[in-house]
Amino acid sequence: MSLGRSPARPAPLSYTALLEGLKAAGEDTRLRLLAVLDAAELTVTDLTEVMGQSQPRISRHLKLLAEAGLVERHREASWVFYRRAGSGPGGQVAARLLDLLDPADPIAARDRARLAEVRAQRAAQAQAYFAEHADRWDAIRSLHVPEAQVEAAILEALGPEPIGDLLDLGTGTGRMLEIFSPRIGRGLGIDLSPDMLGVARVNLEKAGIRNCSVRQGDIYAPPASGTGFDAIIVHQVLHFLDEPARALREAARLLKPGGRLLVVDFAPHDLEFLREAHAHRRLGFPAEAVAGWMAQAGLVPDLHRTLEPSGGGADALTVSLWLGRAVPDMLAQEKAAQEKASQRKTSQDKKEIA
Repeated sequence: MSLGRSPARPAPLSYTALLEGLKAAGEDTRLRLLAVLDAAELTVTDLTEVMGQSQPRISRHLKLLAEAGLVERHREASWVFYRRAGSGPGGQVAARLLDLLDPADPIAARDRARLAEVRAQRAAQAQAYFAEHADRWDAIRSLHVPEAQVEAAILEALGPEPIGDLLDLGTGTGRMLEIFSPRIGRGLGIDLSPDMLGVARVNLEKAGIRNCSVRQGDIYAPPASGTGFDAIIVHQVLHFLDEPARALREAARLLKPGGRLLVVDFAPHDLEFLREAHAHRRLGFPAEAVAGWMAQAGLVPDLHRTLEPSGGGADALTVSLWLGRAVPDMLAQEKAAQEKASQRKTSQDKKEIA
């Protein structure tokens, strides 16, 4: 699957939507902003460095672009991030205009060079944070099967079929988004830590992934999607939570009918040092506990699998995977069937009258 804009012909735009989009983009700085925000998700501070203009001027242009729907904005702690809109009439206008822009144009090339410098600064900051905590993460990974084996099991659990919209709760470094990006239409990662989001954002940019983004958010109040998500992943997150059942209920609420929730965590263990040294609230979960929480959330458990480390030992951790599926709402199905029956009856009545 291509990670760029879809080659399929977009839907036609109304006169008003097209005119408003063209008016918003039809200015030197704003067109440059669109091109830069097509390549990366940036703050106003980042954009002032790239564009070489004052913060009030950049903020004013961003406001006009956002009002026209050409860019999206979201708050993350004290920062506000912007990116080129990926949907809606404004997103279509932006995509078509940028398709017409010559990437070798001197102005575009100069902005990309400055953007590369800003990205390098962000990457250095993310790497410093990651290096500071790497020993802690490595200590835990050394207790279970290799990460590659865990990731292979995760990919197998959700199957090879394409996934429309994917939500990764507690995204951390954004690794789940990375490995699923080739088979999804859109990916969204949520994490409470701005530092971890910085790491994830840099990792996605380095990998050239354009169909995934990350946001600051609470796992107990995850962001709603207009149509819901086809798959949600909760990878090594539940053991940090006081209320894991509540987190799964909130996640299940965001699934489309037939959508799947994948939980990856540890089986029960006795490694008490993980509470003090790594802030683990729960020392693993019995298989029936997570399956029960899924059932309470209205999901049908589809899979439970364990990955036991070779050799075992008192300090070994077993990784468990649980997969639950959202069943279509029966009342919605009955209503749809009634509407179809009514439409058939109306059509038949018209034929008889004719």
